Amino acid sequence: MEVLSIILQAILGLGFLMFGFMKFGSKQMVEGFKHYGYPGWFRVVTGLVELISAALVIAGIWNETLAAWGGLFIVATMIGAIFTHIKMKDTVKNMIMPIFLLILGLVVLVINFGSLI
Repeated sequence: MEVLSIILQAILGLGFLMFGFMKFGSKQMVEGFKHYGYPGWFRVVTGLVELISAALVIAGIWNETLAAWGGLFIVATMIGAIFTHIKMKDTVKNMIMPIFLLILGLVVLVINFGSLI
């Protein structure tokens, strides 16, 4: 199970680094957050949360507690993303990536949950 968690943590860490940095100025992200009715500061906060999540899951390769916290942050962030898509009545196609990332984050959280107790 540990190897699975490490692989997922690497994937999530790299993905959330990319997504997090994109929140700071990508035209697509700026327009997307406007479309969803969120202010610019929320996009920046979301980017920061994603970068923190990425750092936690990457550092979690060496520390299970950090992996669990990173997984928890990713799960919470993706629940917010999914609810946003539902609120906007987006197609399921637009929800596939947040659902996929939610599942991966949940797996990392569950595998490393024992370190939180």
